[in-house]
Amino acid sequence: MGAVGTQTVDTTERLAALRNLMAERNIDAYVVPSEDQHFSEYPAECDKRRAFISGFNGSAGTAIVTKDKAYLFTDGRYFLQAEQQLDRNWTLMKQGLPDVPTWQESITKNVTSAARPGIDPELLSACTSTRSFVGIDLTYCENLVDLVWGSARPPRPKNPIFSLDVKYAGVDHATKLARVRQELEKQNARALVVAMLDEVAWLFNLRGADIDFNPIFFGYAVVTTDNAILFVDPEQVSQDVRAQLGQEVQLRPYDAFIPYLKELGADLQAGQKVLIGDKTNVAVAEAIGLSYINIARSPIADLKTIKNATEIEGFRASHIRDGSALIRYFAWLEEQLNQGVKLSESQGADQLEKFRSELLSFKGLSFQTISSTGPNGAIIHYSPDPNDCAIIQKDQVYLCDSGGQYLDGTTDVTRTLHFGTPTDEQRRAFTRVLQGHIAIDTAIFPNGTSGVDTWARRYLWRDGLDYRHGTGHGVGHFLNVHEGPQGIGTRIAYNSTPLKPGMTVSNEPGYYADGEYGIRIENVVIVREAQTPNNFGDKGFLGFEHVTVVPMGRNLIDVPLLSADERGWVDAYHKEVWEKVSPLLEGDARARAWLHRECAPL
Repeated sequence: MGAVGTQTVDTTERLAALRNLMAERNIDAYVVPSEDQHFSEYPAECDKRRAFISGFNGSAGTAIVTKDKAYLFTDGRYFLQAEQQLDRNWTLMKQGLPDVPTWQESITKNVTSAARPGIDPELLSACTSTRSFVGIDLTYCENLVDLVWGSARPPRPKNPIFSLDVKYAGVDHATKLARVRQELEKQNARALVVAMLDEVAWLFNLRGADIDFNPIFFGYAVVTTDNAILFVDPEQVSQDVRAQLGQEVQLRPYDAFIPYLKELGADLQAGQKVLIGDKTNVAVAEAIGLSYINIARSPIADLKTIKNATEIEGFRASHIRDGSALIRYFAWLEEQLNQGVKLSESQGADQLEKFRSELLSFKGLSFQTISSTGPNGAIIHYSPDPNDCAIIQKDQVYLCDSGGQYLDGTTDVTRTLHFGTPTDEQRRAFTRVLQGHIAIDTAIFPNGTSGVDTWARRYLWRDGLDYRHGTGHGVGHFLNVHEGPQGIGTRIAYNSTPLKPGMTVSNEPGYYADGEYGIRIENVVIVREAQTPNNFGDKGFLGFEHVTVVPMGRNLIDVPLLSADERGWVDAYHKEVWEKVSPLLEGDARARAWLHRECAPL
């Protein structure tokens, strides 16, 4: 999601130091991914190596530094941000545009003139290593960016770990371990290595605070047919957590993980396999032994993505509470602007966080709030810098993408508003986005379907418009706001993962006029079984249940563009919002009045 700031960092000295280390090790090009050793989308401060070396702090991108060039590869969500943040030392590679290679293609096709590329093996997935670099001699080495960073590099966090009560999780960890062992039996495997932090947290019903906005902690796990081991810093584990885990879970130090894998590999018999997820790093694979591993999607990823009845009810309840905070914020912001108060984007975000912090079971934000006015809204994952950001303007489009972490769910909602009089162009673009949002919300499709992304774009396409991001991502349950492998978009993972009942995804089409404004409408939806008059092929059919309850930007809707069914959807949605959220606003007359106005029938 958003990352604070759009300032440029002078990377000249950092690159010079890195190139000196490369020369000492006879490395022609050094690859710096975004991820940490667990392939976290949002790493801890100590693991933001790509941001340190390049100055670009968006959540997605890979840097390649050669003897005389530096390249930053990222996708369309971050083109504008990268252009603002990269200094003169860097060339931006806009992935997805014609004739722009991926960073892997750049290495394999020698685009960077690199005869001997190097990378930290803990930051390269074993899957990528075996599939993308055939015939290329990758040099595995210590992390050179860490050496450049030196003593200024932040320490690795070691925050307390806590248990998530089964009244929120729905299923205890013993049951989850039994399900994992069933998967091991199906695949005739000796053990499963769990490397993704959200998978570790989910498996043991534990949560932490080692990475901002993500209630997770640094840890690995190994589940065998007869035991389970959690590798974590012992300082983070209280006696209560130890008691909750019980005798069936062994605790070992985080640093003991690789040595244990070497012992495990040495004890394996011919034909025995250890399952590792497709995002597990090369160092893990080599510690076990390449002949003993089976690389595939982690079975925990599939188990975690199907929410149980308790988790689903938690999503519903947390989104209603969360909606009340957003409504209070928008009503407050409109009043402030009408009174001529000057508020920065950052001050707006702070006020929204204050309203959320007053809610039951609130544990923090789920990502850095995207509070953007006018042209900043066109920067898809923009977040305001408290020290240097724009003043929210009444006569500009305002885009707010935000979310909260609650014990019973994770929220992610975007609303686009205009507190003055929008232009005809803005209203038409907004309505095209709204039509796409409604198309996804009302979609009915057979089991086994994954490709519904184009349904959200067809109305924009009629006007020759589009957007450079997916239509939806998976959402964790009091876990990472971005959860794989499910989603709605063109990514390979999304299209190879059919939507299933119990999955949670976002529905967030948008449109961005560079340098002018941005529009996005986002609800979280749950995949549910749909009742249909027929059942062709006995497949069964699915649809979506939205759980986000916040009004749309009513004055941005170009009503004549909507069909009768679409107008009916808007009115029904606003009726639902009023009925579910208004009881929570009894003590806030301003918010209730605002909500009543915004929920009036079209």
